[in-house]
Amino acid sequence: MQIRNRLCHIYGEAHAEYLLLQMTGEHELQSMESEATAIAQSAHHFLFAAIPVESWNDALSPWEAPAVWGKQGFGGKAGETLRFLTEQVIPTLKQQYPLPENVKIILGGYSLAGLFALWASTQTDLFYGIAAASPSVWFPGWMEFEQQHPIQAQRVYLSLGDKEEHTKNAVMAVVGNSIRTLHSRLIERGADCTLEWNSGGHFKSADLRTAKAFRWTMEESR
Repeated sequence: MQIRNRLCHIYGEAHAEYLLLQMTGEHELQSMESEATAIAQSAHHFLFAAIPVESWNDALSPWEAPAVWGKQGFGGKAGETLRFLTEQVIPTLKQQYPLPENVKIILGGYSLAGLFALWASTQTDLFYGIAAASPSVWFPGWMEFEQQHPIQAQRVYLSLGDKEEHTKNAVMAVVGNSIRTLHSRLIERGADCTLEWNSGGHFKSADLRTAKAFRWTMEESR
């Protein structure tokens, strides 16, 4: 489906209890089919939209930050991406498909898209759940920001690969402590939140890890 000038990939069924949204990069689109198939192991009815972004580092970062690896820094355009999601994508999907008025919206993603999902939930209470698989919670300033602007979703799934915090990159090495702290914070605030550790590093089975995140966020609410 074309929404504005973006080709969004739609899976699942129209008569859905859940609307699942994921911002994706070009590098992820080829694995969306397997991710959607894995999400479908859930007993729940869902409509799943994968929405591409042009510049991963710019579109999904909440504010500007210098490069952490390679030469490309972060452009801090998450606000524009969230507006596109709330003003274009969600209304278009509700117009095109017979979604119930009270459909539960879950925003998910992997890596920087996982961070974007968490950040988006600090900006609005639109999202019932957040499915953040290996989110980039090492992002400079994120933990301090979230303390001042708490995540509003009722249900939050967090995961990390058990080798991710053992990187030699000093900025990214804080990811383990950051995700443990974030999980504790959410539990203390009364959110329904889990933290799952996957075996391996950051780039292992991203599609299946994200599918697991979406499934948990739907399944546990029965």
